Amino acid sequence: MEFVYEAPPARVVMRPGASVTAVPGEAERLGLRSLLVVCGPRGAETARAVARALGDACAGVFARARQHVPVEVADEAVGAARDAGADGCVAVGGGSAIGLGKAIALRTELPLIAVPSTYSGSEMTPVWGLTEHGAKRTGRAPAVLPRSVVYDPELTLTLPVPLSVTSGINAVAHAAEALYAPDASPLVSLTAEEGVRAMAGALPGVAADPGDLEARGRALYGAWLCGTALGATTMGLHHKLCHVLGGTFGLPHAETHTVVLPYALAYNAPAAPEAMTALARALTTDDAVQALRDLSGSLGAPRSLAELGLAEADLATAAALVTAQAYANPRPVTTADALEILRAAYGGDRPPAWS
Repeated sequence: MEFVYEAPPARVVMRPGASVTAVPGEAERLGLRSLLVVCGPRGAETARAVARALGDACAGVFARARQHVPVEVADEAVGAARDAGADGCVAVGGGSAIGLGKAIALRTELPLIAVPSTYSGSEMTPVWGLTEHGAKRTGRAPAVLPRSVVYDPELTLTLPVPLSVTSGINAVAHAAEALYAPDASPLVSLTAEEGVRAMAGALPGVAADPGDLEARGRALYGAWLCGTALGATTMGLHHKLCHVLGGTFGLPHAETHTVVLPYALAYNAPAAPEAMTALARALTTDDAVQALRDLSGSLGAPRSLAELGLAEADLATAAALVTAQAYANPRPVTTADALEILRAAYGGDRPPAWS
């Protein structure tokens, strides 16, 4: 057995009500006295509650986070942090807000506290992403890894069921790719498998009763593990497909991950048998690809890229972009392969059994 594993510094606080009760203490622990709170328009009310809890330590609220972190929004947020004399940042919300907080940290090296309200798991990774001129760039930098992550199940109670489901499947995608990443390790594989098990078990409960705090907490637990697995490994074909579809064609982030995942897994399955076995074990099934389709479909998630608004005429362009700067993957991907995968996902039919 051979592997390399490096544990990133991370502090995690999870408890109901922590978004208000724990953030001031986390800021004080880090020695921060002037924090900019960033969020998207939908999360502004919660962000203002966090700002009130910070009291005099809040330097202001920037509520213009957007999907895929457009570079012009990042420029505005960095300017707001500098104008406010901020010595830290608190990102409150989903992947858009966390991504914007990371963009600020990348440019300024200000410490970041993350308060996630969805299940994307981005808060546990040193991965950043920016969209400029219709292309999404990603990278890794230690500075963007939040110094503290505050998980509050109460914060997710108002997350609509459709977004809860797709956000949760987005987290599963992180774990799935971690299982076949070239830099996987035994600890990461265990983390990823348990993350899938926790999330897949939590989502039906969240959908059945959106006010079930235990199910919400279980989903956050799964998001933590799935994000941790992603943060320790290299992204593959699935993430490249989603970055192109989101960054270039503006498709919604979590929904795109949900639609694409079974097709990317089906394509990679012949080259990643151990990963597929672990996924099947976590999902208590013999067919992980179909189990994921059944799970998301039974909970009302979209099934096709056509449903998300992608034009069929854009498939060839997307395939070319996917292979122009390919991510590491267990099996080679040609432009023709990428186009075949995208066509299958566009129609939403059962993923073919690629050999």
